[in-house]
Amino acid sequence: MKFSFQIKLFISLVAFFSVLFALLGSYYYIDVGRQLYQEMSTRAKIQAEEIALIPGLRKQVIEKDIPAIHDFMQKIAQHSDASFIVIGDGKGVHLFHSVYADRVGKTLVGGDNEEVLHGKSITTIRKGGLGISLRSKAPIFDEAGQVVGIVSVGYLTSYLDTITVNKVVNILIAAVLLLIALFIFSWFFTRSIKKQIFSLEPREIGLLVRQQKAMMESIYEGVIAIDSQLRIEVINQAARKLLGLSQPARELRGQLIGEVIAPVPFLTPQALHAKDTHDEICRFNDLTVIASRIRILLEGALQGWVITFRDRNEIDSLSAQLSQVKRYVDNLRIMRHEQLNRMTTLSGLLHMGRYDEAIHYIQAQSEHAQELLDFISARFSSPTLCGLLLGKAARAREKGVELNFDPACRIDNPFPPLAEAELISIIGNLLDNAIEATQRAPMPHEPVDVLMILNERELLIEVADQGVGIKPEIRERIFERGMTTKTKGDHGIGLYLIESYVTQAGGSIEVTDNAPRGAIFSLFIPARHPAMELEETHYAR
Repeated sequence: MKFSFQIKLFISLVAFFSVLFALLGSYYYIDVGRQLYQEMSTRAKIQAEEIALIPGLRKQVIEKDIPAIHDFMQKIAQHSDASFIVIGDGKGVHLFHSVYADRVGKTLVGGDNEEVLHGKSITTIRKGGLGISLRSKAPIFDEAGQVVGIVSVGYLTSYLDTITVNKVVNILIAAVLLLIALFIFSWFFTRSIKKQIFSLEPREIGLLVRQQKAMMESIYEGVIAIDSQLRIEVINQAARKLLGLSQPARELRGQLIGEVIAPVPFLTPQALHAKDTHDEICRFNDLTVIASRIRILLEGALQGWVITFRDRNEIDSLSAQLSQVKRYVDNLRIMRHEQLNRMTTLSGLLHMGRYDEAIHYIQAQSEHAQELLDFISARFSSPTLCGLLLGKAARAREKGVELNFDPACRIDNPFPPLAEAELISIIGNLLDNAIEATQRAPMPHEPVDVLMILNERELLIEVADQGVGIKPEIRERIFERGMTTKTKGDHGIGLYLIESYVTQAGGSIEVTDNAPRGAIFSLFIPARHPAMELEETHYAR
């Protein structure tokens, strides 16, 4: 029959305390008996020696005045707790016995009188007329210093054992009451433990721990669990690998998170206590990551946080591949749609016999497309960026909106502060927002003006539309995750990503109203990150 953890723990506690009390009780019984015998032997000796010094008794013993001795000693015996008091003469013959008066005239028993008759007080345990007793004997001296009698004061061992047992019984009663209290405490204690471990058995807890460890090590994302004091409790292999940590998890456990990851706003106490967050772009040591943070609560009390993070470069790589495929699909769909419209128009002109107009139409369409292609190819060195701009222009035309590129546009060199995927994301989101806002404005739709210039000092990106604009009540919150002015679709992430990328590159964003309506987004990103310049300045010094 298998018992639950609660029953096993309760039985173990009860058995332990029972054995403990039994051992303590045995020790106490022996110790109390020893102390009692020492105390009573001292008491008997004092009484015997005090009685032997009484002058009147000494005279009566010398004269062997038995009636006088009897009357005097009877009064003393009534006030003494001794089991018996015996008076003998110089030859060891009874002159008085406090219990048996018929013993008078008989020889003292026990065989321990010789030393007393030689003037020495003794304390012994011997069998006498009443049984085994603890007794002390003292000699009675005359004025010449000769032993003329014996005083014997004794306590029966049965009496002493009774006293010992009574004391031990009192202690045992208290111990039993304490044991009962411990039983009750043990029961509620085991129930409390059971509740704290969610009614799991130790074997089940061990299995869960092994499963958790295996799961933590199999997760591709970095996972760090910290307590309320910001000390690391758990860190998996992926987290150590991403952060470039060579120490094993057991050495990192207990360290402050600030000692493992360089201080960042994501891990400040203020940010940790503010709210949970998901997919926030930040920098852990030398790695740019996308991190999430969730609080651990137990019965409403904060116990710590779980932090998960992924390498943003890997996610950007996947996103770039997906975005490229999506752009290809969109561009093919747009081109197919435009070509169908053109072929329909051309077919109509040919059926009507207007061949000159058909030729003019074909030349006009080719010239417009070639002009845009030549402009973008000449001013932007990145093939990916060129493809993005051509695709956005075609998509805008499909929605009835024109993209008007400023003649001063030029990005003919790589821009180190931003990865290409980040630059594509910024420009793509800005153009999507401008096209969407313009499409929602009343007809006719005004073109979206685009300016992108890279010089030695900074990268300037400006997108101006004459769409529906931005409401004043949400202007301060447009860069928050999930904030959007759009009415449908999966939105609320574009401006958040733009702000994250620009801020990490050390840039700034200005949002102003356009005239007569719409909005202007202006991005200023320095060619050299301020933090990098500061490091180089310190190094030069």
